[in-house]
Order: sequence, then structure tokens, then C-alpha cells
Amino acid sequence: MSTPSAVLALRHVPEHPASDAVRSRLRRLPPLRYGGLPLASRYLLSPLAGYTNLAFRRIVREIGGVGLCTTDLVNARGLLAGSRRSLQLIETCPDDHPLAVQIFGNDAAALRDAAQFLEARGIPTVDINMGCPVERITKNGAGSRMMCSPAETVRLVQTVVEAVRIPVTVKMRLGWDERQITAPRFAREFEQVGVAAVAIHGRTRAQGFKGTVDRRGIRRVVEAVQRIPVIANGDIRTVEDAIAMFHETGAPAVSIGRGALANPWIFSQLCEWERTGRYSAAGNFMQRLELLKRQLHYLVERRGERVAVIDFRKMAHWYLKSMRVRAWLRNRFQQAQSLGEIDSVLREIVREGPVRGSRTGPLPQIRIPVPSGPVERW
Repeated sequence: MSTPSAVLALRHVPEHPASDAVRSRLRRLPPLRYGGLPLASRYLLSPLAGYTNLAFRRIVREIGGVGLCTTDLVNARGLLAGSRRSLQLIETCPDDHPLAVQIFGNDAAALRDAAQFLEARGIPTVDINMGCPVERITKNGAGSRMMCSPAETVRLVQTVVEAVRIPVTVKMRLGWDERQITAPRFAREFEQVGVAAVAIHGRTRAQGFKGTVDRRGIRRVVEAVQRIPVIANGDIRTVEDAIAMFHETGAPAVSIGRGALANPWIFSQLCEWERTGRYSAAGNFMQRLELLKRQLHYLVERRGERVAVIDFRKMAHWYLKSMRVRAWLRNRFQQAQSLGEIDSVLREIVREGPVRGSRTGPLPQIRIPVPSGPVERW
């Protein structure tokens, strides 16, 4: 069986006109650090609810190039109460390093205690979620709703920072809406109270995922701080997207979410591009098939066959889409109830091959959709 990190033959030259200038700037920057925690690269895996579990993080790390992975967002109160779901979200292993656990809530004491709990378990860094736009999170004063209470939020973050020795970071949006673009102010004040880094998704809460990322808005956050890194996030699906983000924001690092679901090779591609100015193609049909099998195996190890087969369906949908598998075979996979049935479907998938492209050549890229419609309905 080929390994996920197998050398990919086809190579591309980025077309973005600023590629060489961006590479030159990045190569002059010091290695990325969160306080005292060194990161292996400036390309980070964003938290994605339902996707960035341990099994997927292991896959991404095996391919290579990722500097830091972050868990799904974890309810601070649930973690302290010993919720099975919360404890599953922070599962890790020796190969899953460095790892950030992202916590959310609106109570300073709960967030402080959750950070201390994670520090005691050996988690090397904690991220506070101030960016989630989902109504069930914001209606309780958490997520991006925290951006509406600047003084209170800064005190809350300071409480967490002062309670632990590990670096604390914050993920936020540009603001609640276009009339309240508060991210530059928050970043400046967070730096003053000891936050190690901030990550910025370049939209407001009111936008949800509509429109395009405001890279100029992210740049204003980059310019608002003096020492800490600002991690740029949003609409990074390709190496060229990342180059444009670096060029237009001046950020020293980027965080990638849905782009990594469609292409888990993107981190290794970016590292290769930074070194050489070129990058290898993403995985082909057969290499993606091996990743699918490996990730499912990791999930079975943790959850057992019955639960893993059901839980993996969401992720398998995007694997099979990216492999250009015929719709009727994707549907058969979703109906499988056991590993035996999955093996049978996969054998049929290999026999059929991709609808477009070949088993061993490059495949057309897919785009993972984002939530749509009014934010309040999410």
C-alpha cells in the first residue's frame, strides 16, 4: 500500500504574480511561534466542527507540512463536567503534536478552569473561540457575540492568559457587522494582556460565509499588533489563494479549513512552494482511496466498527466527491452498515474508477460548500 506522503509526480508553477516576492518575505521571517511553542510551519489546520477530529488530524500530519492542528470547538462547561462528547473532541495521541484545543463559552471562570484542565493534561496551547457565527453559540454570549462586549471580553481573555503557563490564542472575525469592525482593537488589547497569537477570519458575523474575504480588513489587524503573529483565515482553497492572502494581508501565517478537506495535501504543497517556488499535485484517485481507508481505520480504533462506520459518512462524502466517484456508488457507501459492506463498495469503486480523470493522474478540484442563508438560521 502506498503511503499518503508518496511523491506526486505532476508539478505546478504558481501563477500569482506576487509569488516570488511573497516567498522572499516569508523566508526572511523567523520561524512561527506561539509564545514559547515552536511550530513546524506557518500553515495551520483550522477547527471545523464535525471534521477536525483525531482521525483526520492524523491523516493531515502523515502527509506533512502542517504546523499546528486545532480541535473542533469544545464547550468549556461540558469539558469541566466530564461530558463524553467534550472528552472525545480533545482526544489525542503522541503523533498529534503540536495540538491546540479550541474552547468556547462566555463565563471567565469556566474558560479559565477549562484552560487549566487542558494544561494539566499536557495540551500545549489553548485557543478561545470568538469567531463562531452560529446562532446556538452566539445567543448565549459566546463565539462572535463576544466581539460586542470589548471591555468584558478583554478581561475574560486576560483571566485565562494569567491562569496558565501555556500560550493562549484567540480566533475571531473582523467584527459583528460592518458597523462594528472591532478586530484591530481586540488584537491590540489582546497582545497587551499576553495573548500569543490571533487568527482572523476575514468576514463579519453578519456576513456568515457570504461574499468574499476582506483581506484589507485582515491587513488592518496585522498592522494593529507589534509582536504577536496574526494568522489569516478564509477562502484559502489552493496554493494560489494562500499566496494572495500573504501578499494582500502581510500576515506571517495562514489557517486552512475546508480547503484541507478537499485537498489534505495543501499544507505539504505550501511548504514545498515556500522552499522551491513549485509544488507537487494533490493526491490522485488511488492515493485518496488509501487515505480514506486509513482515516476510517483510525476512527474504528477509537469508536468501534458500528459507530465509526456511521460517523465517517460525512467525511467519506467529500473523499468520494474529490475522487470523482459516480453518484450511485457514493450513495451505496453512505448506506453501508459494516466494514465488510464498505470493502465491497470500495472494490466496486476501484473497478469503476473516476468519472473524470484517471486512477493515477490529477483530478479536477472540488470546492467544499459553506453554510448558506441567513446566519440566524444556522
